[in-house]
Amino acid sequence: MTATVIDGKAFAAKVRAQVAEGVAALKDADGITPGLAVVLVGEDPASQVYVRSKGKMTKEVGMASFEYKLDVDTSEADLLALIEKLNADPAVHGILVQLPLPDHLDSDLVINSIDPAKDVDGFHISNVGLLGTGQKSMVPCTPLGSLMMLRDHHESLSGLNAVVIGRSNIVGKPMAQLLLGDSCTVTIAHSRTKDLPAVVRQADIVVAAVGRPQMVTGDWIKPGATVIDVGINRIEKTEGGTRLVGDVDYDSCAAVAGAITPVPGGVGPMTIACLLANTLTACCRAHRLPEPEGLTV
Repeated sequence: MTATVIDGKAFAAKVRAQVAEGVAALKDADGITPGLAVVLVGEDPASQVYVRSKGKMTKEVGMASFEYKLDVDTSEADLLALIEKLNADPAVHGILVQLPLPDHLDSDLVINSIDPAKDVDGFHISNVGLLGTGQKSMVPCTPLGSLMMLRDHHESLSGLNAVVIGRSNIVGKPMAQLLLGDSCTVTIAHSRTKDLPAVVRQADIVVAAVGRPQMVTGDWIKPGATVIDVGINRIEKTEGGTRLVGDVDYDSCAAVAGAITPVPGGVGPMTIACLLANTLTACCRAHRLPEPEGLTV
């Protein structure tokens, strides 16, 4: 068996095109331009790359992009004051504070200071609670993108056994909630799970989100299962230099699975696409307009 490759890059392009259509329709019919504000504190190289990419794609879909780059020693009071200003700005429909923050800043305090209606990352405690109780919320981008790809590949997720490897607040827990919402039977596995390979072998859907390169191997995978690899890890190449790999050993898993996401080019592109989708959704909700179909849960 050779797995079908779930092309996240192509899927993300479709999502961005749908967002662009929605943005254009808002501008034409209502004179509204969705706006996304991204706040970067410090000079973390990876964060700078993400912020540049987000700004570029925000403009490409026709949204207003507001970027705030703050010094690494910015005080908590100054950062919270900026967020308060953005909360009150009607031109800003989505606010994202790039993580990780410098050590002297309280990430939970900062995230929970964002207006939940503008929390396009879906990390605010109010959105976490709404998602957990099956109510309308802003949904974290990476799990949302993963769910979109699963829904596209499967006619229905109802009744399927899903194992989520990893229990982070950013991916593992919200991913489990989304799968439950689609009537999967869900197991959250983690570092203390006994006989993890045996647990994973029962799964029709495997979502790997642990941050350990190539941990999941083909002998863990049930034949025909769908594997969503959320991991992004940089490892040394034998001939020198580095390369990106996921939490899944791609070659051995692709030989057994029915479908699999590659790294790079799988879940990663969907994260930014879903950030844009969330911003459009937030804008529609703010103006009490119909939400775009297929871009949220």
